[in-house]
Amino acid sequence: MNRCKKDLHNAYGWRRVKLTTPIVKQKLMLELFITSKTRRKIIVIYTKYPDFRMHVRGLAKMIKEDPGNVQRELKRLAEVGFVKVSLEGNSKVYAANPKFPLYRELQGLVLKSQAAARRGRPQA
Repeated sequence: MNRCKKDLHNAYGWRRVKLTTPIVKQKLMLELFITSKTRRKIIVIYTKYPDFRMHVRGLAKMIKEDPGNVQRELKRLAEVGFVKVSLEGNSKVYAANPKFPLYRELQGLVLKSQAAARRGRPQA
């Protein structure tokens, strides 16, 4: 075991460390910046379809995630202003907020990421 591997083994208690494997293997651009899978799916939906409006359970079913996780992420996104919340009857309906300062940048990031994924080449 060389010195670097030994130091990592001692510091972290790892049994075996492969230093030859890259840490990031051709991840999509969005995966690098938005680490929460649920949040990433929500942002993709609301940036690709700005007029999209949906309640928590409907969105959870659409993106195949747990409604509790979707509700938590929507609450966070509503707090920063990315989505708007309105009451319709006794349910909350979430819609994109195009006036959010980073909306256009996120929209561009989503579109570029998906275009590069369709072309099948790794992203920088």
